[in-house]
Amino acid sequence: MFSALADPTRREVVQALAQRGGATATELAAEMPVTRQAIAKHLTHLNRKGIVMPQRRGRETRYHLTPGPFGQAIDWLDDVSGLARRHAA
Repeated sequence: MFSALADPTRREVVQALAQRGGATATELAAEMPVTRQAIAKHLTHLNRKGIVMPQRRGRETRYHLTPGPFGQAIDWLDDVSGLARRHAA
């Protein structure tokens, strides 16, 4: 998950999906300074990492965030943060 979010454009895509609840590559590209094809590639990468899920509706594919990977990342960060605080004390 962290490697997928290392890219600033992918972070922007994730942020936009979080705010909108879902979007197509075309809708996302209209808001960003990159092409629709570039957004589609970023969405494919995020899908492979389990961060987004595509949902086909007719000719459109809408992407939505999947909460699982975020919860796992938060849990891991909480664990590491707790260990770091314990060792810093």
